[in-house]
Amino acid sequence: MLSKLIGAALAVASAGFVPHAAAQFKDVLERPALPSPHAARSLQNGLILAGDRLVSVGKRGHILYSDDRGRSWLQAQVPVSSDLVAVHFPTPSKGWAVGHDGVVLHSADAGKTWALQLDGVRAAQRIQAYYRGFEPEGWPAQAIEKLRAEVDSLVEDGADKPFLDVWFADEKTGFIVGAFNLILRTSDGGQSWEPWYHRTDNPQGLHLYAIRSVRGVSMVVGEQGLVLRLDPTKGHFRALPTPYRGTYFGILDTPGAMLVFGLRGNVLRSTDGGGTWQSVGAGAGANILGGVATPDGCVVLADQAGQLRVSTDEGAHFAPLKLERPMSAHALAVVGDALVVAGSRGLQTQRWTCRPEGGRP
Repeated sequence: MLSKLIGAALAVASAGFVPHAAAQFKDVLERPALPSPHAARSLQNGLILAGDRLVSVGKRGHILYSDDRGRSWLQAQVPVSSDLVAVHFPTPSKGWAVGHDGVVLHSADAGKTWALQLDGVRAAQRIQAYYRGFEPEGWPAQAIEKLRAEVDSLVEDGADKPFLDVWFADEKTGFIVGAFNLILRTSDGGQSWEPWYHRTDNPQGLHLYAIRSVRGVSMVVGEQGLVLRLDPTKGHFRALPTPYRGTYFGILDTPGAMLVFGLRGNVLRSTDGGGTWQSVGAGAGANILGGVATPDGCVVLADQAGQLRVSTDEGAHFAPLKLERPMSAHALAVVGDALVVAGSRGLQTQRWTCRPEGGRP
């Protein structure tokens, strides 16, 4: 179909006229995000603090930032219009955002302007080149061939695999994770990326939804109860058993516990780094998509049904917290006395105190 459209456009161009639609067509990886007065009211998926600045990412490449605790937002300059799903700033000025079409963006000015570091086409080519001569000691030939076939399919499919989360330990070292076991590591601030397919206990190629640090150790969560913990001595993500076999969408680290949350309102809590888990009743069955933990032990979780739950004891117990304008909530941030929520209807801010309705749970 595309070849026919191109052929038609060339034929008309030779006659001295180019149809407006053909002249305007650009791939989302080549088309900068358009300025929009409604950007702060459109779908927003990721939210983070960069120092005292809030930075949010969402549909069509929209990235917004606020220096007044979410009361007003400015739109950043972004070179692509792919949908963005996650953002992380290891320092107040340097951050990364990821999303559909294998997009990886970098900002060096606290989120005001962004540059494209990687896209799905280049990512697939680099992964394929890395594994072309890959023959790790102890791997059976069948497993090596299966891995090569998987990465070859990435190149054939093009830039259609999304990255779903990003996390950096500092301005040089970080990970990006995504669909079908996509996982890459950088040690030079995103100038180069090394695939870590062979360093994860994920033989089924399950989606990886989130990566965070828990007490200095990298943790990944994904489909079918998948929780991975990095063994730093061997550079390998080991699978941890959990009592729930559904999808986890996020991870939170509190001073005394780790929480993983996800499908159908399920929340698991561990106080020993994932050795043992306790199920926590935190929701009414809706998918929990986002959460935030504060240094004083408060935790807020947000779900797809527009409900918030708050804990004052590091996630051991939860109680309802009213979302003033209910919407499907995807990410949260706390800055001073403000709780900022990103979701299906954009960004909203409400006053925040760590006191759930009815008192401490």
